[in-house]
Amino acid sequence: MRTSKLNQSSDRDAAQMLLATGVVLLMSLLSMAIFGVKVAGLTLPHDTASDGVIITAQEVTNGLPELTEARTQLWIDGGLEPLVAAQTAMDGIHNDMLHHGEIRGIEVKMMDINISQVNNTMLNVTGELGVSDGDRMLTVQINFTIAHA
Repeated sequence: MRTSKLNQSSDRDAAQMLLATGVVLLMSLLSMAIFGVKVAGLTLPHDTASDGVIITAQEVTNGLPELTEARTQLWIDGGLEPLVAAQTAMDGIHNDMLHHGEIRGIEVKMMDINISQVNNTMLNVTGELGVSDGDRMLTVQINFTIAHA
């Protein structure tokens, strides 16, 4: 009878140790899973009402004519022909926007930019502006006229 009690006690201790080991293992796995989710950035809330793409598209569309005109005039003052100066200005603006977008997380690209001379003092710029934040994309047609000396 005495061996039966020892076996039951020993079996109970072994079962409790097995249970404790299982709980520790489960907690370790849970901890690793939580860490993995945090590293992946899945704990950040998803903002469905984000309007960064719309605001950026508006800012660029509103500021682009004045900026293009100022940079074109600087290149003309530096000795370039008006069409070449405007193309150089647009290339520089495009590169600046790409770099700025990398910082803000919003990509801005200008595509199919065409520059034509309206008369001796006016240039017309047309093209397409693409703005994206990885989740959303907005395409805006651009068409404006700039003056040069």
